[in-house]
Amino acid sequence: MGLRPSPVKELALQRGLAMHQPASLKDEASWGPIRDARADVMVVAAYGLILPQAVLDIPRLGCLNIHASLLPRWRGAAPIQRALLAGDSETGVTIMRMEAGLDTGPMLLKESLSVAADDTAGSLHDKLASLGARLIVAALDRLERGELAEERQPAEGVTHAAKLDKAEAALDWRLTAAELDRRVRAFNPQPGARARIGGQALKVWRAEPAAACGEPGTVLSAEGDGIVVACGKGALRLTELQKAGGRRLPPSDFLRGFALRAGQRFDPVAD
Repeated sequence: MGLRPSPVKELALQRGLAMHQPASLKDEASWGPIRDARADVMVVAAYGLILPQAVLDIPRLGCLNIHASLLPRWRGAAPIQRALLAGDSETGVTIMRMEAGLDTGPMLLKESLSVAADDTAGSLHDKLASLGARLIVAALDRLERGELAEERQPAEGVTHAAKLDKAEAALDWRLTAAELDRRVRAFNPQPGARARIGGQALKVWRAEPAAACGEPGTVLSAEGDGIVVACGKGALRLTELQKAGGRRLPPSDFLRGFALRAGQRFDPVAD
């Protein structure tokens, strides 16, 4: 339960680099160390806040953002999860020059990758982090040599990746199996898709569509290879679950400590 430095901070400290961690960049007093660094360029990754224009103007070559989507699609706080929830077949990384607006700046480099059918927010994050690391190195090299052309974002195709709401993680069995599968994957590893049965809270960490049907929320079968639950269209096989206070378990182990049988109904989600 203790605070730990990020991997970036750990590496910086190992290399003897100066660290500045302002609580906010809205306060002009916090800009001093940034000015004093006399940096040629600033790089931002998943910072989560809009930088004031005065801060963006400090580095000689501006500020670059490693954004985890193919802009202008999914501007905003949760591009990875929103891409999964929408069922996007591809996503990628855009290196962009930052402006005062929310991910509105010109694009410098962009590369796509396919979204796998079993990708979670965690696995997709790791793929995009690796891609983003490679792209930012290439962008900085080309920026230094004056070979990086800017491209304004098109007005068409703009979507906004709103910050995640925990309420979205509740599994509404009236949705289709495909939608619920995407929801389970989008909320893995945080905060985890939620369901209740008999008033008991569960988290569903892995699932897959199944060829079955029935009244939404009804347990169709509860076997060692999966717990099949009927959805608004199709069914979902739950393959990794967790009860409150327990560990993530495969169905065979989960069912030893949590009795489920065909015909039981999951609690409905409040409208």
